[in-house]
Amino acid sequence: MEYIMETDNLVKRYGAATVVDHVTLHVPKGKIYGLLGQNGAGKTTIMSILLNLTAPTQGNIRLFGKDYRTFQKETYSRIGSMIETPGFYHNLTGWENLEILARLRGRKQKTEIKKALQKVGLEQETEKYFGNYSLGMKQRLGIAAAIMHDPELLILDEPINGLDPVGIAAIRNYLDQLCHQYGTTILISSHILSEMEQLADVIGVISEGKLLKEVTKEKLQDGAHGYLEFEVSNAEKAENILKQYYQNPEYRISGQTIRIYDMLQNSGEINTIFVKNGLTVTKINHKEETLEDIFLALIGGNNIA
Repeated sequence: MEYIMETDNLVKRYGAATVVDHVTLHVPKGKIYGLLGQNGAGKTTIMSILLNLTAPTQGNIRLFGKDYRTFQKETYSRIGSMIETPGFYHNLTGWENLEILARLRGRKQKTEIKKALQKVGLEQETEKYFGNYSLGMKQRLGIAAAIMHDPELLILDEPINGLDPVGIAAIRNYLDQLCHQYGTTILISSHILSEMEQLADVIGVISEGKLLKEVTKEKLQDGAHGYLEFEVSNAEKAENILKQYYQNPEYRISGQTIRIYDMLQNSGEINTIFVKNGLTVTKINHKEETLEDIFLALIGGNNIA
């Protein structure tokens, strides 16, 4: 597989605090890579390092197959980015804002601005002042600014943060089109699990500066477990009973719910055992793991045995 961006044991320390801890990423060409993690996990710092906005403490970065320090001007001209909230002049239209950015970059072609606005669905809003834009439109204009020069790689930090469901769906559709129709590789960060599950081709799970898992969506879905979910009167007692009757059971406890894996055919038997041993079972469900289940297990959000 061809990787458009790779990192090798990337580390960033501020004094005694390690905010990026030996992170090794592989971003495939022509795919959407979702960097998934809670707020404060280190996502923005990683992106700032990749964009050469801050220097790594240690580690290596390869962009387009070369060390990132080689031919930096040429290399970074092939990248577009939007880190945090895009900044524009509120008293200018979206078109005028993009025109200023194009001139600053030494590019004055109106066709580039028009094409960028079309790609994000703002071609009909060229006369509206930025100050009158909705949050979703502001985010889309930020993406337009990042893709005016037709970058091969687009880096976006939390582009759907704060958007309503309609705005989120619009951004998702534009990014999917940018990647899979126009061929732009996208690295996107988010803490919204459901969106990463829908949008990303590859997902990297990060927590407290560490990359916990890097997997394609297909493998993630193939590896998802089916499980039995019992809502019981005493989850700790259910755990002890399970260990007494079965050898090395795989289970997870959350509140008064116990999830039991790889024993789907034993639901009736387990229910009988629980009741026989004095537990009240109020609910039994047969479910499939979601990205949220896997994510919570990786970062320690649930007890797991």
